[in-house]
Amino acid sequence: MVRIARLNPLRRRKKTEIKLLPAPKEQRNRRHLLGIEGMNAPGINRILDLAETYIERNRAQDKKHAILRGRTLINLFFEDSTRTRTSFELAGKRLGMDVINMSVGNSAVKKGETLIDTAMTLNAMHPDFIAVRHPESGAVQLLSEKVNCSVINAGDGWHEHPTQALLDALTIRRHKKRIDGLKVVICGDILHSRVARSNIFLLKTLGADVTIVAPPTLMPACPESLGAKVSYHLREAIVDADIVMMLRLQRERMEGSYIPSIREYFHFWGLDREKLALAADDALVMHPGPINRGVEIDSTLADDIHRSIILKQVEMGVAVRQAVLEVLAMDNP
Repeated sequence: MVRIARLNPLRRRKKTEIKLLPAPKEQRNRRHLLGIEGMNAPGINRILDLAETYIERNRAQDKKHAILRGRTLINLFFEDSTRTRTSFELAGKRLGMDVINMSVGNSAVKKGETLIDTAMTLNAMHPDFIAVRHPESGAVQLLSEKVNCSVINAGDGWHEHPTQALLDALTIRRHKKRIDGLKVVICGDILHSRVARSNIFLLKTLGADVTIVAPPTLMPACPESLGAKVSYHLREAIVDADIVMMLRLQRERMEGSYIPSIREYFHFWGLDREKLALAADDALVMHPGPINRGVEIDSTLADDIHRSIILKQVEMGVAVRQAVLEVLAMDNP
């Protein structure tokens, strides 16, 4: 059985015509999207700009733009997912692709097949893209080294979740008209969150002022090395914040007790209207989902259409994943 080493977690175009801007010189021929770390602002904005063109198309009655007809996307998810897998499936189909959702629970992996054997098997079928979610950090990179197609990281362990950070950035940019100079607070289970890591890398690259907030037990070792400001008190960190991004407690990754109680956690680190009142008057609330109501966020606040843009994040997910597929396809014909 192959063991997977954990990576150090610290470490306008016309509506009917889509024209892809050329890749930044240093990012041409990039075959995979394994993480945000290492990407530069032009490369990130190229994906976001392209995603913008898909938003109105996805709201239209005819949502298809079959520029990738004949290509195949395999969704290979070793962890359960609703939003990410469904949005990759929609993105692929709206681009005209053949999309296969591989159920790992019924696959040879459950019969003892190694990740490398799975990769080699899929590679023999000549797919064009594989979107992979895996519970181990580094597994997606390992798989990418064994196949000839483009691999997209749909979340690996505690490492990264690049398309989530891209859709979060697109959501922020559409509502705030910029990212540079915004004060963003990310609060919750930072220790186990690949979403937090990808968002820190992306938002810092685009010029945001990022602060991470968590109880000490849910903060990684040497959190300053992530490049964000560090706080253990939400009421202090949230003052004048433009964006407040809440993260769920990832109990499936926890061994032992990390918090005294849910009630105490919500009192100090859960978002309610009293704490949000300390932020900027037009501060917006985000959450990558799924939401644990009454744990990391008050239910009425999560549903407040004037402050919460959580459902907008879901909408942006399809557009961003369409853009990622198109960029990888055009850069690697």
